[in-house]
Amino acid sequence: MTSETIAVRQGEGLDVDQLTSFIRERLPEAPEGEPDVRQFSAGHSNLTYLLRIGDWEAVLRRPPLGPVAPKAHDMKREYQVLKAINTVFIPAPKPYIFTENETVIGSPFFIMERRNGIVLDTDFPDGINYTPGLGKKISQLMVDRLAELHHIDYRKTALAGMAQPDGFINRQVEGWIGRYNRAKTGDVAGVGLLIDYLSSNIPESGTPAVIHYDYKLNNAMFSEDFSEMTGLFDWEMATVGDPLADVAAAMSYWIQADDPELLRKGLGKPPVTVMEGFYTREEFIRAYAEKSGRDISNIDYYLTFAYFKLAVICQQIYYRFRNGQTKDPRFAHFGNFVENLILHASKEIRA
Repeated sequence: MTSETIAVRQGEGLDVDQLTSFIRERLPEAPEGEPDVRQFSAGHSNLTYLLRIGDWEAVLRRPPLGPVAPKAHDMKREYQVLKAINTVFIPAPKPYIFTENETVIGSPFFIMERRNGIVLDTDFPDGINYTPGLGKKISQLMVDRLAELHHIDYRKTALAGMAQPDGFINRQVEGWIGRYNRAKTGDVAGVGLLIDYLSSNIPESGTPAVIHYDYKLNNAMFSEDFSEMTGLFDWEMATVGDPLADVAAAMSYWIQADDPELLRKGLGKPPVTVMEGFYTREEFIRAYAEKSGRDISNIDYYLTFAYFKLAVICQQIYYRFRNGQTKDPRFAHFGNFVENLILHASKEIRA
């Protein structure tokens, strides 16, 4: 998620009249009036909007348009996760209200508080004097907050009733293989070998933890002096599971300067993590192990699975694009990126 907003994309608008009535009835703390609606520009999955009435601001989350994969884009579940976690993990925004009533905007949705700060993606904002020391500081802050999240005792939160930590990795591997097969648009070289490896080498999981499972730099928000993380967004994949799966998923998005071009530019301009001073993936993982005290001896398997999982996510998006369920031009090249991710994951096996 990014802090930048754009005019709502064509075909992704909301019924403002219905939404105004809903807010007036269900969110009495909001001022009277019709909300000004903008759309957050980044993100490839759920649609996220900024609502503004005078000085009051909130964020609305809804599923993408068109049919979605089973159990995916569950707005109620993401709302419940935020409700359970935001009181024990400060960066998680407070959720306000959820509804399954599709007559309001055409789908279930929830509204949550708007956080303010700096979100980093491919560039630093104007006016920030970047130094390698700042890159190191941000990297360690990402490590620290991830370790903090994994340290939460989920049994003391409402997540205990939603969790099924036993057999987490087995279910994940089986589930993502199934999702890939359902979203296939053609044959990809090496995918069969990769699937066989993942199915045959599942490691024993460590102590389960609360995991975000989409922990990447542009889902985090920082204070202006980068002394703290003021927000962490996109909790749709959060659950209780294997923390190393969370670390590896984060690393699948963490691009470094010496990565091959197919990885650095697969989603466009590479993120700021390629700049001097930011941790490499190896440095990040080592810092996490030191901060958390967890055993990372099986991290290579988790990294291979994480790249496969990212490939499947991109394949699902490309499948929607190919079938006309989204017309977002950013997705036109995702088929090539899927092939590159499968190739990179296969190299992890050979390594």
